[in-house]
Amino acid sequence: MAPSSIEKEIPIQEQQGKPKAAPDGLPAPRRSYAAATVIGAIGLTVLDASSVNVGLPAIAASLEASAAEIVWIANVYSLTVLTLLLPLSAAAERIGFTRMFVAGIVLFLLAACVAAASTNMAMLMLARIGQGIGAATVSCLFGGLVRNIYPAHLLARGISINAMVIGFAAVLGPVIGAAVLSVASWRWLFLMNLPVGLIAMLGVRYLPIPPTIRSRFDLPGAVLSMTTLGMFVVGLDSLAAAPGRAAALMLAAFVLGVFVVRRSRAQPAPLVPVDLLARPVIGFAVLASALMFAAQMGTAVALPFFFLHVLERQYLEIGVLLGGWPIGGALMAPVAARLSDRYSAALLCAIGAAVMGLAMTALLLTTAQTHSAWLLLWTAFAGVGFGFFQTPNNRAMLSAAPRERSGAAGGLQATTRVFGQSVGIAGVGVAFGLSDTVGPYLALGVAILCALLAVVVNVIRVRNDARRGCGVRIAQHRKSS
Repeated sequence: MAPSSIEKEIPIQEQQGKPKAAPDGLPAPRRSYAAATVIGAIGLTVLDASSVNVGLPAIAASLEASAAEIVWIANVYSLTVLTLLLPLSAAAERIGFTRMFVAGIVLFLLAACVAAASTNMAMLMLARIGQGIGAATVSCLFGGLVRNIYPAHLLARGISINAMVIGFAAVLGPVIGAAVLSVASWRWLFLMNLPVGLIAMLGVRYLPIPPTIRSRFDLPGAVLSMTTLGMFVVGLDSLAAAPGRAAALMLAAFVLGVFVVRRSRAQPAPLVPVDLLARPVIGFAVLASALMFAAQMGTAVALPFFFLHVLERQYLEIGVLLGGWPIGGALMAPVAARLSDRYSAALLCAIGAAVMGLAMTALLLTTAQTHSAWLLLWTAFAGVGFGFFQTPNNRAMLSAAPRERSGAAGGLQATTRVFGQSVGIAGVGVAFGLSDTVGPYLALGVAILCALLAVVVNVIRVRNDARRGCGVRIAQHRKSS
């Protein structure tokens, strides 16, 4: 591998007068335009994933697919995104964020058109893989873009805005999907992406230009990391149905993962960012984030079954109850952003994880006689705890990385999120595989355990910060560039 050197990227647009990213964020009003562009791309990917899942029954009926086949429309998309986030974030550090952003949006929209025109499952599956590649290309940039769009004293606010967008998009996705299906074919679930993507493309010229890395792209490392994550996730998905095969795949993934980590340690800017994970702030943030997203996704999958089969609620009521979580998280995000200017991320994250765990425990203790208002309250409080955790934790993860490694930090953040969610889904699958009757209880119990482990991790973070003399702090307000 050639020796690496960090240099500023000077693309054609910049030579023609496009300003570079300021050393500490972008100046206004360019900052607002760039933030709006990122928000549009976030909305595109989140709305697509949540709305398409609503349409799976209609797609299955149209293409004459079985339930086992149709679920792979969602699985292949998620697996593609997870395995490609780290390699594509490494590519972005070398190619440039702007080029990657454009390529990702274009590929996503083209694949959406192919999906809408699909006449069989094979064609639709390939289209979803294409959409997954496009979504991963864009998603791996979000963290690095936010880090370079906002000055340090506004970074938490920028992260909270993204969290609110994700929360509301997660709520609106199923609603929009159901509305589209009520008046049109399932093919419009894919075609409705076009205007959102085209609008996001209009703001590309306002995006920041972070520094790029001139080392070679580690193609063998990319293949190894993709294989490791792919085997691990497939193994997780097989735990309930084929425990022996699952154990073999996960063991092989572990052995290969150890090799990948050892290989990455010898590289100056590794594709698997072990240099960032070696920093205690980032290492703790990644571990806590994986646990919290496992708890969040495990709860999101288990709660509908818990409400339906245990608490005997109707589908419409279940939809309202589930909406409390993302709304609570979205409303808490800006509050957490303001508090993260005054207090350590470790302390805020410990509080958020504890609130989420307590609210989930309260849900687990409810009965069919519990009033729905209490169910909505506890669901919303679980979202509040998650939102209280997410903003300070993401800020700590992104701000602790050198600016020239902001792409790797963003890719690590996204990979941690999707990995944690995959673990949460697998935990629910194992719980339901053990017992149909107590499966919802077991699934929620696993999610609560993940939240409590996140509390433990964050308490250790607090003690670690205290030893380093950076527990509770007063924000040092800097001038906006």
